[in-house]
Amino acid sequence: MAFIGFLAQLIDGSLGMGYGVSSTSLLLTFGIAPAVASASVHLSEVVTTAVSGASHIKFGNVDKNMVYRLIIPGSVGAFVGACFLSNLPAELAKPYIAIFLFGLGVYVLFRFLFIFKPSKENETVRPLTAKQSIPLGLFAGFCDATGGGGWGPIATPVLLSKKA
Repeated sequence: MAFIGFLAQLIDGSLGMGYGVSSTSLLLTFGIAPAVASASVHLSEVVTTAVSGASHIKFGNVDKNMVYRLIIPGSVGAFVGACFLSNLPAELAKPYIAIFLFGLGVYVLFRFLFIFKPSKENETVRPLTAKQSIPLGLFAGFCDATGGGGWGPIATPVLLSKKA
């Protein structure tokens, strides 16, 4: 289990996303119940995310206004998602989580393979507005809590594509 966490954090640290996707997938493979896998991943993410966040703050990579705009909707979405997952029978949750994690895994690989395409010089990018950040936070938080991963793969590309 420690090796799974180590490998998942290497993936997350290099891509900015993927800890929940990779670790939840591996935990489910070993027969861990979906709600237990999600709770375990999120409890371990408290420490790993705190360390990653502290290093980003130290190097000046954090837009505090964006954090404030995403924290409440993301928390609400995560709470609703955790309640939803906790009330689903395991036989219903496993196929949903498997499909969701497979889709996120494909998406992460796709983003990684095509993230290095050159950007257009004269392309205008509009910043992420407060109205856009609310549904982004709600959706990313809900998906993260129900699927065991998803905040990074959903929120990171949107923030990168906008002038956040």
